[in-house]
Amino acid sequence: MSHPGQDAVIQYYDTHPINEEQILHKLGSRGVPLDTLTEDVLKEYDQDHYGGVEAVDALAAKAGIESRHHVLDVCSGMGGPARYLAHRYGCRVTGLDFTESRYRSAIALTRLVRLDSRVDFRMGNALDMPFGNASFDGAIGQEAWAHVPDKHRLIGECSRVVKPGGFIAFTDILRRGALDASTEARLEREMTFASLETLDGYSGLLRGSGCTVVSCEDLSEHWARILVQRLEMYRSLEDETIARFGEAHYRAWDDTYSFFVGLFAAGKLGGGRFVARRD
Repeated sequence: MSHPGQDAVIQYYDTHPINEEQILHKLGSRGVPLDTLTEDVLKEYDQDHYGGVEAVDALAAKAGIESRHHVLDVCSGMGGPARYLAHRYGCRVTGLDFTESRYRSAIALTRLVRLDSRVDFRMGNALDMPFGNASFDGAIGQEAWAHVPDKHRLIGECSRVVKPGGFIAFTDILRRGALDASTEARLEREMTFASLETLDGYSGLLRGSGCTVVSCEDLSEHWARILVQRLEMYRSLEDETIARFGEAHYRAWDDTYSFFVGLFAAGKLGGGRFVARRD
């Protein structure tokens, strides 16, 4: 199942400043030998979400992830959280993503740290997952679901592929009240956010898909601080981004991300962490 904005999302991540080439370049510039690379080292470079491995640990703790679990990472990108979960908790993880460049990078980086026996990846759409009913002990996601336009179907698919009693645990970018039309249009055009849910909205969708909401946390103030740091991190990659994608792309990215960070500072956007159990 495709949607009109799918190509835009793929383009967004095909030209993202954080990518496999950038990660390998950073490792090489710091003298890290790739033939003996471990997840303990790679995890410091490949966590393209808010809060790094500490955020993954918080989500895992609240979901109760254990070594016996088979976890689905929905919109898994380059697989940073999937690899970390398998390494840290001993569980099996399957990542799902429809951007081929991210999918291929996830496989390559996972093989590099020799975790491919416990972590695998599938190309596919979160709105029409290529898995049978009750295939996983739980599903996770981290700040990627803002790109998915049909949140009702997304949560429904997560519920469908998770076993009864299993968990759905995720963080996502949220709107805090109404956004004006020009802001919504710019977020869709430049960030490929076709729709943004609210804290209460996601809780309602989870309950409507046969889940009990265990916790629902507002992370907005914490993320507002993190995003200021991320903007500076992206700016530190100016030379690498220009070398690969051109100066115009870098300037446009910087302008877009500054706008995005400003919406958090103004209280118009925020974030939430959700944990639910399938009934």
